[in-house]
Amino acid sequence: MGRLVVNVACLVVALSLCGFAQMGSAQLRHNYYAKTCPNVENIVRGVVTKKFRQTFVTAPATLRLFFHDCFVQGCDASVIVASSGNNKAEKDHPDNLSLAGDGFDTVIKAKAAVDANPSCRNKVSCADILAMATRDVVSLTGGPFYAVELGRLDGLSSTAASVNGKLPQPTFNLNQLNSLFASHGLTQTDMIALSAAHTLGFSHCSKFSNRIYNFAAGSRVDPTLSKNYAAQLQGMCPRNVDPRVAINMDPVTPRTFDNVYYKNLQQGMGLFTSDQVLFTDGRSKPTVNAWAQNSAAFKQAFVTAMTKLGRVGVKTGSQGNIRRDCGLFN
Repeated sequence: MGRLVVNVACLVVALSLCGFAQMGSAQLRHNYYAKTCPNVENIVRGVVTKKFRQTFVTAPATLRLFFHDCFVQGCDASVIVASSGNNKAEKDHPDNLSLAGDGFDTVIKAKAAVDANPSCRNKVSCADILAMATRDVVSLTGGPFYAVELGRLDGLSSTAASVNGKLPQPTFNLNQLNSLFASHGLTQTDMIALSAAHTLGFSHCSKFSNRIYNFAAGSRVDPTLSKNYAAQLQGMCPRNVDPRVAINMDPVTPRTFDNVYYKNLQQGMGLFTSDQVLFTDGRSKPTVNAWAQNSAAFKQAFVTAMTKLGRVGVKTGSQGNIRRDCGLFN
């Protein structure tokens, strides 16, 4: 009997801990600001749309900012915080230095617009604004419009050291990609769907030059690259290229969020090793082939994966707050 009581007590504790672990994502809901700031999505969308019309870079920059934020300490807008004094923040880690300023600017301007509404002031987190803005840029570029779960708080810390080993690298193979995404509760299918964010935006030559020069003994160019595509890349990225030169991630439809990303992989036109491996590895190839043929299926998988990503590391209660300035702690 004593052992039974102990076992039941352990079960209760285990369930309690499980419930605590899920509290953050459980707080998220579609109508979170229905009473406190009912027009928040329209306000954010208006700012994002205006910024997007001014510069297309707004789209890939905001989308990439969301990924880099969620993968490090969870979706808590910690990547937006500026370094101060001796504290080197996330945004100044080498893996984040290529984040375009338009992404940060979009969130900051949207936050200002939300707080300009007296009923909304200091009631909407920067983390939620980033999540909404990300959905909006996906939609503005031809991708799916989806309901965003809201209710995140902004994180209370941001350190460059916290970025180490947390972000996917261009050289990753499938095992490395799966392992990193699995650490955030994301499946291989989620990973392949989220990789299609590379249908937008650009990369600097240094991120893939290893594939077009001195790849391996006896093979100067990565054999998984299309020969014509490799020649194009060499033309745009000579050995001593200006480090500011940027190349479209999707050479076919670089300004449209679509499934052409997967069609490019079928043709040997994945810019990074981590892109092309999705087609060359037999475990992920069937999914690439399926989504290259079925745009609707891909977009649904992307929405599912983005929703799951948006639940990673959500801060609640004393774990966070609502920043008055997205770039500074209160």
